[in-house]
Amino acid sequence: MAESGDQQVAAPVEPLNEIPSTAGDADSEEPAKKKCKVDADAKISQEERLEQRLGGILCCAVCLDLPRTAIYQCTNGHLMCAGCFTHLLADARLRDEMATCPNCRIEISKMNSSRNLAVEKAVNELPAECQYCSKQFPRHLLDRHETDFCVERSTTCKYHRIGCPWRGPYHERVEHEETCVHPCKSGSDVMGALHVVDNKRQEEMELFDKIFDLLSFEKLSFNDLQLKPYRTDEFIHKLFYETSRFTAFGNQWVVKSRVNDNQRDPTQSCERSVTYQLILKTKISCPLNIHFLILKGPFGDMKVHPRIYHFEFGEDTNESPYYHMPLHDFGECNRLLAAKAINFRLIMFLVTK
Repeated sequence: MAESGDQQVAAPVEPLNEIPSTAGDADSEEPAKKKCKVDADAKISQEERLEQRLGGILCCAVCLDLPRTAIYQCTNGHLMCAGCFTHLLADARLRDEMATCPNCRIEISKMNSSRNLAVEKAVNELPAECQYCSKQFPRHLLDRHETDFCVERSTTCKYHRIGCPWRGPYHERVEHEETCVHPCKSGSDVMGALHVVDNKRQEEMELFDKIFDLLSFEKLSFNDLQLKPYRTDEFIHKLFYETSRFTAFGNQWVVKSRVNDNQRDPTQSCERSVTYQLILKTKISCPLNIHFLILKGPFGDMKVHPRIYHFEFGEDTNESPYYHMPLHDFGECNRLLAAKAINFRLIMFLVTK
């Protein structure tokens, strides 16, 4: 007999045999490879839906595209790509209005709007499709892939300098160059293409030589200036820019600038340009033969291709024509219009007889 004080140890309970369901039989009969493929497809589909939702959330409020550069936000957090942001500010400057967010209509400016670095990093990790091979890569790797590694990227024949017009995918370049007929052409046949190359080089050398000739002049002057925006007194106020008076060669000068060659409504055009003129404010008794050009200078950041202009100022001709400001592209014009002022350096050369 067991003593009453002894504790009895309970035997472990065996699990009940469950009757397998018919659904389980169906799953067990399905091949393992097929199940893995179905699961992988479901996962890929879920990731694609997530990327699409993120793309819709992080897109620009103006162009509705995922930005590839800096991303700005208004004080309420609505996102805008750098191009659209500067375009809104430029349009507001041209209309003499306050720039507003397209979503909430709150004021936006470079002072109260900030970059959203977290969104920029998130967008850079989202996949984007290569324009050549249609494969997907993270956005921060896409540019390098398209320029250096994609076998479908567009390229030219290495004999294009002697007139070969071929342009095609990179992986076909070697095959084309092996059969290209231009290396076998005579000198007279390739002279036309070489003539174009020589003309371009000649223009560059003329500009180079002209700059050094001007630097050897006895009288030259440079001024770091600032173009500030103003409005005309007409019924429709037009935007123009003007600098303060500055001194060069003992005379007073002013630089004046306008947008789209004084177009009635520049906001209706996406292709914007800036022209400028040099104005002599001092009365002179003898003509002044002036060469001048604009550079970005130490305080400016404009992307400009230097171009030398020439005008002879006289007693009755104290204003030069409006000359084209050779900016990098139309987007650079919007960026300048979005700024409070345009900083640049003006170099002037006086030709003495």
